[in-house]
Amino acid sequence: MTISGSDLINLESYPFHQDGEARARVLADVREKLARDGCAVLKGFLTAKGIAALTAEADGVAEQGHRSFSRTNAYFTQDNPDLPESDPRRQFYERSNAFIPADNFASDGALRKVHDFDGFDSFIQDCLQEEKFFRYADPLADVIVNMADEGNGFPWHFDTNNFTVTLAIQNAEEGGAFEYAPGIREDDENFEEVSKVLAGTSDKVTVLELEPGDLQLFRGRYSLHRVAPLKGARRRYVAIFSYVEEANMVGSVERTEQLYGRTLPIHHARAGQRGDSFID
Repeated sequence: MTISGSDLINLESYPFHQDGEARARVLADVREKLARDGCAVLKGFLTAKGIAALTAEADGVAEQGHRSFSRTNAYFTQDNPDLPESDPRRQFYERSNAFIPADNFASDGALRKVHDFDGFDSFIQDCLQEEKFFRYADPLADVIVNMADEGNGFPWHFDTNNFTVTLAIQNAEEGGAFEYAPGIREDDENFEEVSKVLAGTSDKVTVLELEPGDLQLFRGRYSLHRVAPLKGARRRYVAIFSYVEEANMVGSVERTEQLYGRTLPIHHARAGQRGDSFID
């Protein structure tokens, strides 16, 4: 039996697809949270059927995920011995994770039915109140699933894209909390405060426990964040929908290779075309 997007999404609680007072109330709540700390969570955005369908789809393509084990800093750059040892760009951590690239998810599959549901993009744009708003044009990364097993996690980092929308699908048995320092580099790199977060001495870190079916809007370009290590046999699945401020943006060659284990011609053709000057 074919399942529709309306079966997957909790439209009763989140009627983003139609104008009216109910949509306006949801927007006001999300905007307030985003203005406060750059993060908003729509609890129970998926229905029980939606959670089951997205979990089954992720299970079906899990073996296509690219697993990587490396040491990275928060910017995904190489070590620079000319900098002081205390500089956050010289603080490296073990990264063990896996991403299932976007080209593994069919246009008629559950994940893209959520992503392509009528009014979804415009709702996200209205939540973020951004005039410049585009889907990430990267064919490997516009909508992906982050997959993590026991012992995996993702150390402190900044996102390449300005706005990230994530959808919790399945949690590990333990661990996996989302931790972030809101807007820590909103205006500049703010290396001093980044160093405090990395050292565990910052008072600016928020810990968030997401549940399957929760939709999260997050400004990860400016907020340092991580996923705590996982425990237990059950995999953690989180879908990532990516939006940016510039049309036709794709990932850098270096980072795409790191995250997905491969690149496409488009990554090389558009190398160096970015909307800001932040380091990654």
